[in-house]
Amino acid sequence: MTVTLSDVAARAQVSPATVSRVLNGNYPVAASTRERVLRAVDELDYVLNGPASSLAAATSDLVGVLVNDIADPFFGIMASAAQNAIGEGAQGRAGGRKLAVVCNTGGSPERELTYLTLLQRQRAAAVILTGGSLEDPDHMVAVSAKLAKLTDAGTRIVLCGRPPVAGDAGVAALTFDNRAGARRLTEHLLSLGHRRIGYVAGPADRTTTRHRLEGHRDALAAAGLPEGPTVHGPYDRRSGYDATLEVLRREPGLTAVLAANDTVALGACAALRDQGLRIPEDVSVAGFDDLPFSIDAAPALTTVRLPLHEAGARAGRLAVGTEEPPPGGVTTIPAELLVRASTAPPRG
Repeated sequence: MTVTLSDVAARAQVSPATVSRVLNGNYPVAASTRERVLRAVDELDYVLNGPASSLAAATSDLVGVLVNDIADPFFGIMASAAQNAIGEGAQGRAGGRKLAVVCNTGGSPERELTYLTLLQRQRAAAVILTGGSLEDPDHMVAVSAKLAKLTDAGTRIVLCGRPPVAGDAGVAALTFDNRAGARRLTEHLLSLGHRRIGYVAGPADRTTTRHRLEGHRDALAAAGLPEGPTVHGPYDRRSGYDATLEVLRREPGLTAVLAANDTVALGACAALRDQGLRIPEDVSVAGFDDLPFSIDAAPALTTVRLPLHEAGARAGRLAVGTEEPPPGGVTTIPAELLVRASTAPPRG
């Protein structure tokens, strides 16, 4: 049943006019009253009518792009490509182009839900969610419920680099084959003769982390080898540095370090150098994602290329309807192994 302005007024114990004043922000209202109204709006999941220009339409000209960290090249590349495709690919009402708004969640599940709610209230034309999702059952249920409400209201939903979950009906998903990429990366090290491999993983509660770690473990299992030391941490350089020191403490004789992504790999390289170890003569290092700086690192990073720009642009086209959704709603994008100078010894 649709929640009305009167329902919100009844919950907040104010008049409908007061609710309207709070939501429109065009009349002074006591702070305590405003707080009560906004709490009632959240509790009832009331959807605003949005700007007057969008009242005659099911959706507005707004497209939301959710990222964990816009400063991270992984997300920045996808968001930029999506934004360009959105701006160039479709006309809004009255000839105006769609407006892409990048929403930076900082990896916070609460902020992710807040942005989805705000986009729902603005009757967003589309929402793109980028990167891996949090593997928390309660959060996954809450996100699925939000996406269902958005879809029911006519909002297009696109997942970019994010696997779909049960109940995501009507959602287009572009997923990266992280498992296969990680498996090929580990197989490359094994083919060089490495048997003592440390793994600097991402946050343990993220789908991307799990899928890459599963690929790594699959390769080791196929070779009949036990898993080496694995340390989890954020997808940043500092984590790569600290986690590599911990991996070395646990396994002083390791000959290779696999990093959760290229940024983490830079931290791993710095930690190894500070320990007086040469790359790759003493320890090989490999990253993931093929971020722009990876080829300019010294030595250039062996990594797995994900087509971030292409995926972001495609997500933008799906969001504005200039590209048809994939059959079944899901496309798995392959990952490509790029062998560079940071991996080589030992042989024999």
